[in-house]
Amino acid sequence: MLRWIAFLLFVAILEIYAFQAFKTVIKSRGFFVFYFITSAIALLYIMYQLYHFDRSIGQTPKTMMTMGLLLLLYVPKLLLTIILFGEDIIRFFGGIFTFFSKNESEGFLPERRRFVSQIAMGIAIIPFASFLYGMTKGKYNFKVIKQTIYFPDLPEAFEGTTITHISDVHSGSFDDAEKIEFAIDLINEQNSDLVLFTGDLVNTHAIEMDPWIDTFKRIHNPKFGKYSVLGNHDYGEYIDWPTKEEKATNFEGIKAIHGKMDFKLLLNEHIKIKKDDQELALVGVENWGRNFGERGDLDVAGNGLTKDDFKILMSHDPSHWDEKVQHDAKHYHLTLSGHTHGMQFGIEIPGWIKWSPVQYVYKQWAGLYSNSGRYVYVNRGFGFHAYPGRVGIMPEITVIELKKGENVA
Repeated sequence: MLRWIAFLLFVAILEIYAFQAFKTVIKSRGFFVFYFITSAIALLYIMYQLYHFDRSIGQTPKTMMTMGLLLLLYVPKLLLTIILFGEDIIRFFGGIFTFFSKNESEGFLPERRRFVSQIAMGIAIIPFASFLYGMTKGKYNFKVIKQTIYFPDLPEAFEGTTITHISDVHSGSFDDAEKIEFAIDLINEQNSDLVLFTGDLVNTHAIEMDPWIDTFKRIHNPKFGKYSVLGNHDYGEYIDWPTKEEKATNFEGIKAIHGKMDFKLLLNEHIKIKKDDQELALVGVENWGRNFGERGDLDVAGNGLTKDDFKILMSHDPSHWDEKVQHDAKHYHLTLSGHTHGMQFGIEIPGWIKWSPVQYVYKQWAGLYSNSGRYVYVNRGFGFHAYPGRVGIMPEITVIELKKGENVA
């Protein structure tokens, strides 16, 4: 009950300040009738969905729409509130000055300044437009990002080898088959030598992938094959299952889907890829993350490998690389991860700025990072989760080219 009171109080404060801003700038009675009706309907919808959230089902299109509406409506109003509250502080101290100066020509608080409300509304419209774009266009605005990485000890036979890397499909969130088909075509257009998927096939349930199995099976099977690992969402940990047996059955179903898509699922194991009497090791671990279970076992997966073997590791959560992999004595040359989604929100201008709130949680959150000749590439994610959109951090298809030599970056 206290949470609902706090939520409604928070919303009331935002609405009061938003109304003051609109009232200062807009004089149309019709606008305010429309504004109050739509705001009330949106709030009732959000409260209804939050109240009826079912922990035995988990995320649904309706819950994602609820999150989208929360961000779309209240982040802009929060900015309005911050700016106008700042103005109120100035007005308050101005009123104190007026009181002690005995200037009775003015009231205690000066009136709101129109230009401040105009500035506040101008700033607030930026996140409103951004979240709206993210929900309608951004979530399927797939980007192919190409990255060349140099290794002095890369076997010569694998010079120029290309890898297409995708991660975080979250098929239960899809709502546009045409856009997904387009993304699969983009993957195939890269014509890479190896296709790797680093986990989070679904949000929770294996059946989420049923409509999309044939679509993802269309990903071409290149000469070195298609391989995958599991992510934190693939274990069914985010809902309350009726029985342990149902949870276990769901997990087995998720693992089986990889084979139906012609992907080889690696579960704490490795395989050798050979070319011209040379080889590289592809290692795949289960999910490893401090907050999501440490199922990944690098020792088991790399059993029999040596420091001299050239190794590519698939590990869903980049915190695994940060805490374990980069310090491992076996020297894992390249780790491919995902998980962060870049929070589906941020600012990226190549060569200028790369920022997202998720960087305060994960040290490696998007793109390439290195330490002493060990590299991790964090894919920004193929799908979306929770918020049904992407702002600034677009869905990614990564193409990595392996080259022999010293890295010039």
